[in-house]
Amino acid sequence: MIYSNACEYGIRAMVYLVRRSEGKRVLLKDIAENEGIPGPFLGKVFQTLVKAGLLNSSKGPGGGYRLARAAEAIKLHDIYLAIDGGKELDACAAGLSECNDQLPCPLHDTWQPIRESIKSYLANTTLADMARAVEGKRARLAQNP
Repeated sequence: MIYSNACEYGIRAMVYLVRRSEGKRVLLKDIAENEGIPGPFLGKVFQTLVKAGLLNSSKGPGGGYRLARAAEAIKLHDIYLAIDGGKELDACAAGLSECNDQLPCPLHDTWQPIRESIKSYLANTTLADMARAVEGKRARLAQNP
């Protein structure tokens, strides 16, 4: 697993905001329903993302959630750090408590380039990139049902 379910839900929900909100606030229940994410769980994820400065929220009429900055300025790595803390990708692939270049586990040399590739992807991919990819996939699926 690259990241937790919470992180996956956070990414999916934020991509939904990019694709559907047009800068307007969106209700949590609408996001949860449309993305098939349990509402209470998504609420906790969104609290984390608000605290991290990635989302804005407001209550009352016209309330809901929206991105705190442009989709082009939010990297997947930002979401990953906010939710998962960044430790999973640095953990030993074999589950050993001590694993590094000086004291490698049996999987270390195989996992290291994969780890770096994933880190690079997360660091270089924005929410805008993800939204375009989702739209492109949906367009291809519509052409080839």
